[in-house]
Amino acid sequence: MANETMMEKDMQKVTAKQRVIRIISLVLVYAFLILMALIVLFPFYWMLNSSLKSLEEYRWSIPSLFPHKLRFVNYVTAFKAESLSVSLGQLFVNTAYVGIVSTILSLVVTVLSAFAFARLEFKGKNILFAGLLATMMIPGELFTITNYTTVYRFGWTNTFIVLIVPFLVSVFYIYLLRQNFLQIPNELYLAAKVDGTSDIKYLWKVMIPLSLPTLISITILKMMGAWNSYIWPRLVANDGAHSLITNGLRNAFTDTAGDIDYPVQMAAVALVSLPLFLVFIFLRKYIMKGVSRSGIKG
Repeated sequence: MANETMMEKDMQKVTAKQRVIRIISLVLVYAFLILMALIVLFPFYWMLNSSLKSLEEYRWSIPSLFPHKLRFVNYVTAFKAESLSVSLGQLFVNTAYVGIVSTILSLVVTVLSAFAFARLEFKGKNILFAGLLATMMIPGELFTITNYTTVYRFGWTNTFIVLIVPFLVSVFYIYLLRQNFLQIPNELYLAAKVDGTSDIKYLWKVMIPLSLPTLISITILKMMGAWNSYIWPRLVANDGAHSLITNGLRNAFTDTAGDIDYPVQMAAVALVSLPLFLVFIFLRKYIMKGVSRSGIKG
């Protein structure tokens, strides 16, 4: 009995020690996550904080963590600013047009390419796919000069075409969707072919519905990429009629003396960031679900 009592006490001590270690581990993990979250969120807070200040307060030698007087008028000024070559509303329309059209066309190319590499059999398929994957190791900036030379010879500069066509094909998106298509049993495809179903009908009726989370995540990522695009639009579309948000705000809100009204500029940046923030908040589960489902089978 004495031995059993001692063993029970030892077990209780071990259990209590494990519980303490687990609690300490959880505390450290959550402390680390909270610290990282604060580091990530602080620039957004500072953007909002600066957008609600006056220019005088913004230039204080010791920055204030909270505005002494909230100036929501900065957001109104950002929309009606005369320093913009094109109104902020027009910049929104241009960016939305480029984003929507490029996303739709890119989805068509991605779906058809992924289906071909996942289900169709043709000579050189594996070599061609390996060659496409190899291009992912090349930084995109290396293609800038050749792409610019090509579009200049075609006479596409300062058009919406030059903002859409060069980036319709994404090897990463094709790879992502192909991996998802490979998870769909091949027996379904063979059965559909026996029934006389065409490849396009099978793709539309079976594969696309089963791969919808991945398609949604690709759509979101493509739209976010188009919304945040900066270097290429700056290089090929400098006129006001085709300017995107990222380029339109670069030299905006500057007076004749060259002074920039930073609070108003921060208000404009906050307005531009709002759509992406809402997309991430409400659709983040689709991004994570689509990416996780696409990486199961190789």
